[in-house]
Order: sequence, then structure tokens, then C-alpha cells
Amino acid sequence: MKVVNQDLNKLRRAAGITDRQSKYLLLSNRVNLNPEQIDKLELTLKKSECLRIAYEMKEKFREIYETHLTVKKGQKKLKQWLNHAQVFLREFASTIENHFEGICNYFIHRTTSGVMSGINNRIKLIMRQGYGFSNLNNFKNRVLACFSD
Repeated sequence: MKVVNQDLNKLRRAAGITDRQSKYLLLSNRVNLNPEQIDKLELTLKKSECLRIAYEMKEKFREIYETHLTVKKGQKKLKQWLNHAQVFLREFASTIENHFEGICNYFIHRTTSGVMSGINNRIKLIMRQGYGFSNLNNFKNRVLACFSD
């Protein structure tokens, strides 16, 4: 979602829509917006047809992942979505194509690698803060202390 939001934000700036509230509204999930925010979003989307289509594609992509699909149905829906996304969300569509099989594996157990990425980033931060631990035990103890309750 990060890359699709970046593409959407580029389109917003290219359309000349620069107010912060419109950025927040475009990048938020529609289901999380209240009726007043939805009205403001609609006003923003009326300013650019290209932006409207890209926003609807973002919401469609999110919907694909939130519905319970089998792997084959998920692949089929993603391929259909990719055919339409090539025009408006090029960078995101190419990222999906490059990692298509791995992304479709999400539909098997409905889990992502987000937690593992967070753990790895925290360990890298500990390494940077330690300026290169001279003793492996000190590093190990610091990591264990970070992740213990």
C-alpha cells in the first residue's frame, strides 16, 4: 500500500491539489472516513478525473486483500487489477508484477512479512546505536532485552 499511496500522492501534486487535508483524505481508506470527510474527498476527486480513477484503483486493490479469496481467485483478481493499473499506477503495477507469486502467497495464510521487517529494522537500529559491538554477547543481550516483556 505504501507504493500505491506514493503514486497517488504524485498524481495529486501533478493535478495541482496541494492542501494537506486532501492528501490525508486520498491516502486514508474510504471506510475509515466519516460522511463529512467523504464529501470533502468527493470535492477533491472532482478536480481531476485521473486522480479519481487512481483513487478508485487504490480502493479496489485494498478490497481485493480484505475479501477472503482462494489463491487462484486472488491471482485472477490481481491480474485483472494489474491490467487496469498499468496506466495510472505504473510504479506500483511494476512492483506487483515483479513480486506477483510472493504477493499471491498472502492468500494462503493471510499473513504478511510486516512483523518480521519490523523486527529486522529494530535489530539494525540496535547495531547502529552500539557503533559495532566488540562482544557478540553484549549485542545478543541487548537484542534480547529489547524484545523481552
